[in-house]
Amino acid sequence: MELAAVGARGMKRVCLIGVESTGKTTLAPRLAERFGGVVMPEYGREWAETRGLDFSITNLRAIAHGHLQRRRRLEAARPRLIVEDTDIIMTSAWAAMLHGARDPELSALPADADLYLLFTPDTPWVDDGTRQFVGTDRLRFQTLVEEELAARGITPVIISGSWRARLAGAVTAVARHLDLEPELGAGAPA
Repeated sequence: MELAAVGARGMKRVCLIGVESTGKTTLAPRLAERFGGVVMPEYGREWAETRGLDFSITNLRAIAHGHLQRRRRLEAARPRLIVEDTDIIMTSAWAAMLHGARDPELSALPADADLYLLFTPDTPWVDDGTRQFVGTDRLRFQTLVEEELAARGITPVIISGSWRARLAGAVTAVARHLDLEPELGAGAPA
């Protein structure tokens, strides 16, 4: 799918958000490939895998700023589309989940993607060594993500259902946002 029309208007950014094990990291590269974009990986995942699971407020702030620095470097290359695997919305929600309240510094960082896709927790939770919230904690975390979106005045497109339905829903949402035909079914997993 070509992005010629998008290129004339400038770079676009689509951000995938939602709790753990909902398909964000899996679908980000598929969407980037489908629409000729690049992936901005989740910096918090890299942090957890290399530095551990100490998510103090100080570390969450470092994660947020590290993510922003990496995204700015990616933006400097001027890709037509960035598919971002989470952003400040999720880091702020982690702060609220782990520390009981929104953090003023994290809350002050802008959430400014052109389109937000909110993945729902109706998928199996998978322990990958960095994931923490299962069962009722997972649902509570999803509520905090939704509250963070509402506090920032962001209305996301909801992505739910089977893996096939998630891909189809995400493709449709991105295509509509980019004013392209989604070609539903094409590229969907069997």
